[in-house]
Amino acid sequence: MATATVLSRLSLTPNLSSKPKSFSNRRTTPTTVSVRAQASFSDPFVLQLAESLEDSLSPSPSPSLPLQRIRDSSAESLLSTPWPSRRDEPFRFTDTSFIRYSQIEPVSTQQQPNSEILDNLTETHFPNAVIIDGFVSNLTIAPSDLPDGVYFGSFSGLPDDLANRVSEFIGDFDSGDLFWSINGMGAPDLTVIYVPAGCKVENSIHLRYFSGQTGDRESKRLPVSNPRVFVLVEEGGEIGIIEEFVGKDEQGFYWTNPVLEVVVLKNAKVKHSYLQQESTAAAHIKWTFVRQEAESEYELVEVSTGGRLGRHNVHVQQLGPDTLTELTTFHMCVNDQTLDLHSRIVLDHPRGSSRQLHKCIVAHSSGQAVFDGNVRVNKYAQQTDAGQLTRSLLLKPRATVNIKPNLQIIADDVKCSHGAAISDLEEDQLFYFQARGIDLETARRALISSFGSEVIEKFPNREIRDQARNHVKSLL
Repeated sequence: MATATVLSRLSLTPNLSSKPKSFSNRRTTPTTVSVRAQASFSDPFVLQLAESLEDSLSPSPSPSLPLQRIRDSSAESLLSTPWPSRRDEPFRFTDTSFIRYSQIEPVSTQQQPNSEILDNLTETHFPNAVIIDGFVSNLTIAPSDLPDGVYFGSFSGLPDDLANRVSEFIGDFDSGDLFWSINGMGAPDLTVIYVPAGCKVENSIHLRYFSGQTGDRESKRLPVSNPRVFVLVEEGGEIGIIEEFVGKDEQGFYWTNPVLEVVVLKNAKVKHSYLQQESTAAAHIKWTFVRQEAESEYELVEVSTGGRLGRHNVHVQQLGPDTLTELTTFHMCVNDQTLDLHSRIVLDHPRGSSRQLHKCIVAHSSGQAVFDGNVRVNKYAQQTDAGQLTRSLLLKPRATVNIKPNLQIIADDVKCSHGAAISDLEEDQLFYFQARGIDLETARRALISSFGSEVIEKFPNREIRDQARNHVKSLL
């Protein structure tokens, strides 16, 4: 039989929290930290990994000050963090041991795009970048694609005034977990998207990530790449960001460890589309960290189907009143794989709003889905409207889903709700189809397809909707 675990938590806490968080634009002078200078460490494996990350970085040209600052702070946190195990609560249902016991090799050389790589990527009419193993290898922008003042490229190419402005926010995010630090230490470059105040970018920017180097499962050689992107949208600006992850072949053995940081200033809007279609033998562990100021909007739509292990950590902080956050995600396991969403939304100011819908399908007897969604409504977030719903379909015997919706309320004037539902397809719905002459297999396929279409239809671009829909249909 299928397995489901639901750990639901609704926490009502007295008003003992601290004051609302705010942006801190302090600048710090970077100091180079060598991992070999550390006197002691509790996890020799992580120390060895840190050394290999340090060795993989090109000594010239010297990195930009913000990138060096990220590397230094990440090295410090990495060397104080052991490799996670199932005994750690955030990884209670997520087994990372196949990465731990592989021979991890950071990708150190940039590969140029060729016909083999480009054939694996879908055509796109958007301004786009092909990011191969963490390196930006192909940037395609027509003169009319982006308005004046919008920047899309490496941090090293920023004009001095924009570099100073962007640097105010880089490295000012709360720390993530070990994988966040691995990316910060191993990122070969920092890709920047900058939108000036009041600018509404009509064409979405398409980031196409490709894993070109693959390892070998027999020897357990596992190449790891660490792409990192930073987005800053000034007051009143609007933009759409599309992230697409694909591998070289369906059985490619590699590890993609990306980070996306987004700063959405007052009254700005970001629409974020995310498609994860990695190899079924790969690892994909991604961090998305978003900071929103007053009256801003951030919308994420995600469809994830790839990876032997796929995990998305989404952290959103609302740092101003009248702020809107929407997370809409769909995970589908059709192989022996684990797909995991860990989300955290922190509301710190009045009249904030958050909406989260997570759907998953497990259609393999060894497949597993994990959802850990935390919404925290702090003391000063009065008149908050927060809703969270997760729905799961288990279609095979021994298919597994572990869900943990978590709503923590410290404010006392709020409208909040959360819910969870886990089931197979409903017999009444199947009977409805069969009563109209439709065979059982066709009825099941139609119901499964429609289950995910609620999320797919939320993609703002028709091109991405069609791509996601066709991909899900091909898997079914």
